[in-house]
Amino acid sequence: MAGVEFAAELIATANAIAAPGKGILAADESTGTIGKRFAPIGVENVQENRRRYRELLFKTPGLGEFISGAITFEETLFDTATCGTTMVDLMKKQGIIPGIKVDKGVQPLFGTDGETVTQGIDDLGKRCAKYYAQGARFAKWRAVLHIKDSTGATPSMLAIDQNAETLARYAAICQANGLVPIVEPEVLMDGTHTIEFAAEVTEKVIAACYKKLSDHKVLLEGTLLKPNMVRSGEACETPAPMPEVAKATVRVLQHTVPCAVPGITFLSGGMSEEEASLALNEMNKLDTKKPWSLTFSYGRALQQSCLKAWLGKDENIPAAQQALLERAKANGMANLGKYAGGAGGEAATASTFVANYSY
Repeated sequence: MAGVEFAAELIATANAIAAPGKGILAADESTGTIGKRFAPIGVENVQENRRRYRELLFKTPGLGEFISGAITFEETLFDTATCGTTMVDLMKKQGIIPGIKVDKGVQPLFGTDGETVTQGIDDLGKRCAKYYAQGARFAKWRAVLHIKDSTGATPSMLAIDQNAETLARYAAICQANGLVPIVEPEVLMDGTHTIEFAAEVTEKVIAACYKKLSDHKVLLEGTLLKPNMVRSGEACETPAPMPEVAKATVRVLQHTVPCAVPGITFLSGGMSEEEASLALNEMNKLDTKKPWSLTFSYGRALQQSCLKAWLGKDENIPAAQQALLERAKANGMANLGKYAGGAGGEAATASTFVANYSY
């Protein structure tokens, strides 16, 4: 069994992240991706501004009431805020568990129709040990699967198997070094496909991941899953409503995810802030078997309004922090199935979709 030395800690960490009413702030944008976030608000992509922004996030008063963990990029994990406190300590003061993105992005999977596999395994053990020493207690690795047709040719079994195998190897290495692995097999919602086809593909992908996790003897009680929600393609002419998204998503999870897994922390996949909250709420309202916490690990769907309120100006920090807290609270309530809607007003309905998204 992977992670035997850290078993009790891994289980405790995973359950703490999946605590009722809480979820994950995904603030792990790479240097290039955060630049794309800064560009529309006129903020230069330099380390000082990245530091100021992440400090703003982690200093938001009351954030720890709704955020149990925060995923960081390596620069942030080792950074110190302008006040002289380390970013790790800023998170810990709020009761937020520090996490770290450990994959190194996707590379072409040759012999396929533009499909990819994620890299970063070679030195992962050494990096995980370094991240644990710095205070990280969980990690994230994103695999990307593409639906490029409606015949079932994509994602190919080669892409599914290669990404599932890599996710399992990553998970075992993380656990051996004390980090809870978030397993993220994202089926991109680009395209015109129906929700029914998305369900078929997502079920195949997640099932393959749990077979490989079993083969690698990963301690499921010390893991989390970060899947896409099952939705119609972004360009589908008849997109499924949120109640249907909720039913389809939970049904796929019931078919594939063992009850030993403490929590399922959804990615937002380009939905607006409000859509991501409403979809999560609909899932938690369902009267059906849900042995895991269904919660959030949102990046764009937590930060978009915050960034627009900030605009890189210190005098806007309170307004930006209020926008973040409002969104975090909405998602915390959605985890409990008690979100009434309307948080953030019209600004929260703006799409965060980016085609073929990478970060």
